[in-house]
Amino acid sequence: MRAGSTFRESLIKERNAVHNQMIRWLDRYFPEFVQVFPSFGKMALVVLEKTPFPMDIASQTIEGLMERYRQSEALKCPQKPKVQKLLEMARHSIGITEGQQMARIEIATLVRRYRQLEQEIAALTEELTALAQTTVEYEWLQTIPGLGEATIIELLSEIGSFHQYQDPRQLIKLAGLTLKEHSSGQHKGQKRISKRGRRRLRALLFRVMIPLIRHNKAFRTLHEYYTTRPVNPLRKKQSIVVLCGKLLKILYAVCVKQQAFDEERMMQDIFSSTQAQAA
Repeated sequence: MRAGSTFRESLIKERNAVHNQMIRWLDRYFPEFVQVFPSFGKMALVVLEKTPFPMDIASQTIEGLMERYRQSEALKCPQKPKVQKLLEMARHSIGITEGQQMARIEIATLVRRYRQLEQEIAALTEELTALAQTTVEYEWLQTIPGLGEATIIELLSEIGSFHQYQDPRQLIKLAGLTLKEHSSGQHKGQKRISKRGRRRLRALLFRVMIPLIRHNKAFRTLHEYYTTRPVNPLRKKQSIVVLCGKLLKILYAVCVKQQAFDEERMMQDIFSSTQAQAA
Protein backbone atom coordinates (compact mmCIF):
# COMPACT_ATOMS: atom_id res chain seq x y z
CA MET A 1 0.00 0.00 0.00
CA ARG A 2 2.83 2.39 0.77
CA ALA A 3 4.14 2.19 -2.80
CA GLY A 4 0.65 2.88 -4.15
CA SER A 5 0.15 5.81 -1.78
CA THR A 6 3.53 7.28 -2.73
CA PHE A 7 2.69 6.95 -6.43
CA ARG A 8 -0.70 8.59 -5.82
CA GLU A 9 1.04 11.51 -4.13
CA SER A 10 3.32 11.92 -7.15
CA LEU A 11 0.27 11.96 -9.45
CA ILE A 12 -1.37 14.61 -7.27
CA LYS A 13 1.79 16.73 -7.41
CA GLU A 14 1.83 16.41 -11.20
CA ARG A 15 -1.86 17.34 -11.40
CA ASN A 16 -1.21 20.40 -9.22
CA ALA A 17 1.66 21.39 -11.51
CA VAL A 18 -0.62 21.12 -14.55
CA HIS A 19 -3.28 23.08 -12.67
CA ASN A 20 -0.80 25.89 -12.06
CA GLN A 21 0.21 25.89 -15.73
CA MET A 22 -3.44 26.27 -16.71
CA ILE A 23 -3.84 29.18 -14.28
CA ARG A 24 -0.78 30.90 -15.78
CA TRP A 25 -2.20 30.33 -19.27
CA LEU A 26 -5.50 31.92 -18.24
CA ASP A 27 -3.69 34.86 -16.66
CA ARG A 28 -2.32 35.67 -20.11
CA TYR A 29 -5.21 34.88 -22.44
CA PHE A 30 -8.45 34.87 -20.41
CA PRO A 31 -7.92 36.29 -16.87
CA GLU A 32 -11.67 36.72 -16.26
CA PHE A 33 -12.26 32.94 -16.64
CA VAL A 34 -11.63 32.23 -12.93
CA GLN A 35 -14.43 34.65 -11.96
CA VAL A 36 -16.84 32.24 -13.63
CA PHE A 37 -15.05 28.97 -12.78
CA PRO A 38 -12.99 29.17 -9.55
CA SER A 39 -11.96 25.53 -10.01
CA PHE A 40 -11.50 23.13 -12.91
CA GLY A 41 -14.67 21.09 -12.77
CA LYS A 42 -16.32 19.29 -15.71
CA MET A 43 -17.87 22.38 -17.24
CA ALA A 44 -14.72 24.50 -16.87
CA LEU A 45 -12.67 21.84 -18.69
CA VAL A 46 -15.25 21.56 -21.49
CA VAL A 47 -15.22 25.35 -21.95
CA LEU A 48 -11.41 25.34 -22.15
CA GLU A 49 -11.55 22.45 -24.59
CA LYS A 50 -14.21 23.95 -26.90
CA THR A 51 -13.76 27.71 -26.52
CA PRO A 52 -10.50 28.57 -24.73
CA PHE A 53 -10.21 32.19 -25.94
CA PRO A 54 -12.57 35.12 -25.31
CA MET A 55 -12.86 35.62 -29.08
CA ASP A 56 -14.27 32.05 -29.38
CA ILE A 57 -17.12 33.08 -27.06
CA ALA A 58 -17.77 36.79 -27.54
CA SER A 59 -19.51 36.53 -30.92
CA GLN A 60 -21.72 33.58 -29.91
CA THR A 61 -25.20 33.47 -28.39
CA ILE A 62 -26.01 31.80 -25.10
CA GLU A 63 -28.03 29.11 -26.88
CA GLY A 64 -25.22 28.51 -29.38
CA LEU A 65 -22.67 28.06 -26.62
CA MET A 66 -25.01 25.77 -24.65
CA GLU A 67 -25.43 23.56 -27.70
CA ARG A 68 -21.69 23.49 -28.36
CA TYR A 69 -20.86 22.44 -24.80
CA ARG A 70 -23.57 19.74 -24.88
CA GLN A 71 -21.67 18.05 -27.69
CA SER A 72 -18.98 17.04 -25.24
CA GLU A 73 -19.34 13.57 -23.73
CA ALA A 74 -18.10 14.93 -20.41
CA LEU A 75 -20.97 17.45 -20.07
CA LYS A 76 -24.59 16.90 -20.98
CA CYS A 77 -26.22 19.71 -18.98
CA PRO A 78 -24.20 22.96 -19.02
CA GLN A 79 -25.36 25.58 -16.53
CA LYS A 80 -27.03 28.48 -18.33
CA PRO A 81 -26.16 31.15 -15.66
CA LYS A 82 -22.49 30.17 -15.99
CA VAL A 83 -22.64 30.42 -19.77
CA GLN A 84 -24.33 33.82 -19.53
CA LYS A 85 -21.67 35.16 -17.16
CA LEU A 86 -18.91 33.63 -19.29
CA LEU A 87 -20.25 35.41 -22.38
CA GLU A 88 -20.32 38.72 -20.52
CA MET A 89 -16.73 38.27 -19.28
CA ALA A 90 -15.48 37.26 -22.73
CA ARG A 91 -16.91 40.39 -24.31
CA HIS A 92 -14.96 42.59 -21.88
CA SER A 93 -11.81 40.50 -21.54
CA ILE A 94 -8.39 42.11 -21.29
CA GLY A 95 -6.54 38.94 -22.27
CA ILE A 96 -3.77 39.18 -24.87
CA THR A 97 -4.52 38.10 -28.42
CA GLU A 98 -1.02 37.43 -29.78
CA GLY A 99 0.36 33.94 -30.31
CA GLN A 100 -2.99 32.18 -30.13
CA GLN A 101 -2.10 29.35 -32.53
CA MET A 102 0.52 27.84 -30.22
CA ALA A 103 -1.44 28.85 -27.12
CA ARG A 104 -4.44 26.85 -28.39
CA ILE A 105 -2.25 23.74 -28.70
CA GLU A 106 -0.84 24.38 -25.23
CA ILE A 107 -4.19 24.63 -23.44
CA ALA A 108 -5.61 21.62 -25.31
CA THR A 109 -2.61 19.55 -24.16
CA LEU A 110 -2.95 20.77 -20.58
CA VAL A 111 -6.68 19.99 -20.44
CA ARG A 112 -6.10 16.45 -21.76
CA ARG A 113 -3.33 15.83 -19.24
CA TYR A 114 -5.36 17.26 -16.36
CA ARG A 115 -8.29 14.96 -17.16
CA GLN A 116 -6.00 11.97 -17.51
CA LEU A 117 -4.38 12.64 -14.14
CA GLU A 118 -7.78 13.10 -12.47
CA GLN A 119 -8.89 9.71 -13.83
CA GLU A 120 -5.65 7.99 -12.78
CA ILE A 121 -5.83 9.45 -9.26
CA ALA A 122 -9.47 8.37 -8.90
CA ALA A 123 -8.72 4.82 -10.12
CA LEU A 124 -5.69 4.46 -7.84
CA THR A 125 -7.65 5.84 -4.86
CA GLU A 126 -10.34 3.25 -5.51
CA GLU A 127 -7.73 0.47 -5.55
CA LEU A 128 -6.12 1.72 -2.34
CA THR A 129 -9.51 1.97 -0.64
CA ALA A 130 -10.40 -1.60 -1.60
CA LEU A 131 -7.03 -2.80 -0.33
CA ALA A 132 -7.36 -0.90 2.96
CA GLN A 133 -10.82 -2.35 3.54
CA THR A 134 -9.36 -5.86 3.52
CA THR A 135 -7.18 -5.07 6.56
CA VAL A 136 -8.22 -5.83 10.13
CA GLU A 137 -7.36 -2.29 11.23
CA TYR A 138 -9.67 -0.49 8.81
CA GLU A 139 -12.87 -1.31 10.71
CA TRP A 140 -11.49 -0.15 14.06
CA LEU A 141 -9.90 3.03 12.74
CA GLN A 142 -13.30 4.09 11.40
CA THR A 143 -14.60 4.30 14.97
CA ILE A 144 -12.43 7.35 15.70
CA PRO A 145 -14.39 10.59 15.02
CA GLY A 146 -12.46 12.94 12.77
CA LEU A 147 -10.59 10.24 10.82
CA GLY A 148 -11.91 10.15 7.27
CA GLU A 149 -11.46 7.35 4.76
CA ALA A 150 -8.62 9.10 2.92
CA THR A 151 -6.75 9.63 6.20
CA ILE A 152 -7.17 5.98 7.22
CA ILE A 153 -5.79 4.84 3.87
CA GLU A 154 -2.75 7.11 4.24
CA LEU A 155 -2.15 5.94 7.81
CA LEU A 156 -2.28 2.27 6.83
CA SER A 157 -0.05 2.98 3.83
CA GLU A 158 2.62 4.56 6.04
CA ILE A 159 2.34 2.32 9.10
CA GLY A 160 1.24 -1.01 7.67
CA SER A 161 -0.20 -3.55 10.10
CA PHE A 162 -0.23 -2.30 13.69
CA HIS A 163 0.35 -5.87 14.85
CA GLN A 164 3.94 -5.79 13.61
CA TYR A 165 4.84 -3.33 16.39
CA GLN A 166 5.48 -4.43 19.96
CA ASP A 167 4.94 -1.02 21.55
CA PRO A 168 3.27 2.27 20.47
CA ARG A 169 6.57 4.04 21.17
CA GLN A 170 7.88 2.35 18.02
CA LEU A 171 5.24 4.26 16.06
CA ILE A 172 6.26 7.53 17.70
CA LYS A 173 9.86 6.83 16.68
CA LEU A 174 8.73 5.86 13.18
CA ALA A 175 7.03 9.25 12.84
CA GLY A 176 10.12 11.10 14.11
CA LEU A 177 8.23 12.49 17.11
CA THR A 178 10.72 11.39 19.76
CA LEU A 179 12.24 14.29 21.67
CA LYS A 180 15.91 15.18 21.23
CA GLU A 181 17.83 17.75 23.24
CA HIS A 182 19.86 20.26 21.22
CA SER A 183 22.86 20.96 23.45
CA SER A 184 26.38 22.25 22.92
CA GLY A 185 29.12 22.00 25.55
CA GLN A 186 27.76 23.27 28.86
CA HIS A 187 24.75 24.82 27.15
CA LYS A 188 21.57 22.84 27.64
CA GLY A 189 19.24 23.43 24.74
CA GLN A 190 15.53 22.90 24.28
CA LYS A 191 14.07 19.51 23.50
CA ARG A 192 12.67 19.20 20.02
CA ILE A 193 11.33 16.36 17.92
CA SER A 194 14.04 14.36 16.16
CA LYS A 195 12.38 14.38 12.69
CA ARG A 196 14.32 11.20 11.91
CA GLY A 197 11.30 9.10 11.04
CA ARG A 198 9.02 9.04 8.05
CA ARG A 199 8.39 12.58 6.90
CA ARG A 200 5.10 11.75 5.16
CA LEU A 201 3.71 10.07 8.28
CA ARG A 202 4.70 13.01 10.46
CA ALA A 203 3.15 15.50 8.04
CA LEU A 204 -0.02 13.40 7.89
CA LEU A 205 -0.34 13.37 11.69
CA PHE A 206 0.03 17.16 11.90
CA ARG A 207 -2.50 17.57 9.09
CA VAL A 208 -4.98 15.22 10.78
CA MET A 209 -4.64 16.76 14.23
CA ILE A 210 -6.15 20.14 13.29
CA PRO A 211 -9.60 18.74 12.32
CA LEU A 212 -9.40 16.25 15.22
CA ILE A 213 -9.01 19.11 17.68
CA ARG A 214 -11.93 20.84 15.99
CA HIS A 215 -14.34 17.88 15.76
CA ASN A 216 -13.24 15.37 18.41
CA LYS A 217 -14.29 16.37 21.94
CA ALA A 218 -11.53 14.38 23.67
CA PHE A 219 -8.68 15.88 21.62
CA ARG A 220 -10.18 19.37 21.79
CA THR A 221 -10.46 19.19 25.60
CA LEU A 222 -6.94 17.83 25.93
CA HIS A 223 -5.53 20.55 23.67
CA GLU A 224 -7.26 23.22 25.76
CA TYR A 225 -5.86 21.65 28.93
CA TYR A 226 -2.28 21.50 27.62
CA THR A 227 -2.31 25.11 26.46
CA THR A 228 -4.04 26.62 29.51
CA ARG A 229 -2.88 24.52 32.46
CA PRO A 230 -1.42 26.66 35.29
CA VAL A 231 1.85 24.71 35.51
CA ASN A 232 4.07 24.48 32.41
CA PRO A 233 1.45 25.34 29.76
CA LEU A 234 2.40 24.37 26.22
CA ARG A 235 2.38 26.52 23.13
CA LYS A 236 -0.19 25.45 20.56
CA LYS A 237 2.39 23.82 18.30
CA GLN A 238 3.93 21.95 21.23
CA SER A 239 0.49 20.71 22.24
CA ILE A 240 -0.15 19.45 18.71
CA VAL A 241 3.14 17.50 18.77
CA VAL A 242 2.16 15.85 22.07
CA LEU A 243 -1.31 15.09 20.74
CA CYS A 244 0.16 13.45 17.63
CA GLY A 245 1.97 11.05 19.94
CA LYS A 246 -1.27 10.45 21.88
CA LEU A 247 -3.07 9.74 18.63
CA LEU A 248 -0.52 7.09 17.64
CA LYS A 249 -0.95 5.40 21.03
CA ILE A 250 -4.73 5.43 20.60
CA LEU A 251 -4.51 4.07 17.05
CA TYR A 252 -2.27 1.28 18.32
CA ALA A 253 -4.58 0.38 21.20
CA VAL A 254 -7.73 0.44 19.07
CA CYS A 255 -6.23 -1.76 16.35
CA VAL A 256 -4.26 -4.24 18.48
CA LYS A 257 -6.98 -4.71 21.12
CA GLN A 258 -9.66 -4.52 18.41
CA GLN A 259 -11.83 -2.21 20.49
CA ALA A 260 -13.88 0.69 19.21
CA PHE A 261 -12.67 4.15 20.20
CA ASP A 262 -14.32 5.26 23.45
CA GLU A 263 -14.18 9.03 23.87
CA GLU A 264 -15.33 9.06 27.51
CA ARG A 265 -12.88 6.35 28.50
CA MET A 266 -10.06 8.25 26.82
CA MET A 267 -10.95 11.36 28.82
CA GLN A 268 -11.01 9.42 32.09
CA ASP A 269 -7.69 7.68 31.40
CA ILE A 270 -5.96 10.91 30.40
CA PHE A 271 -7.08 13.02 33.31
CA SER A 272 -6.61 10.30 35.91
CA SER A 273 -2.99 9.90 34.75
CA THR A 274 -2.57 13.70 34.71
CA GLN A 275 -3.81 13.98 38.30
CA ALA A 276 -1.50 11.15 39.33
CA GLN A 277 1.49 12.95 37.81
CA ALA A 278 0.50 16.19 39.57
CA ALA A 279 0.27 14.39 42.91
